[in-house]
Amino acid sequence: MAIYNLLQNTPLGSEEIGRLVAAYEQTLKTLGLKERSDPITQMVAKIIIDIGKTGIEDPEQISKLALKKLGAP
Repeated sequence: MAIYNLLQNTPLGSEEIGRLVAAYEQTLKTLGLKERSDPITQMVAKIIIDIGKTGIEDPEQISKLALKKLGAP
């Protein structure tokens, strides 16, 4: 899974990683992306992590912001 690869060497704790993974999964579901090897999943993961770095902790809010940044309805 793309997000785990990107989070592998970060100082984030398990709680923070859990929130980002939840936001990632929710975003992929909303976009209808099922194939985790699809290159767009890596882009989604990077956006989720960037939003998470801003201090937002709610996975639903992170997902909504990621969808907005991706231009999704």
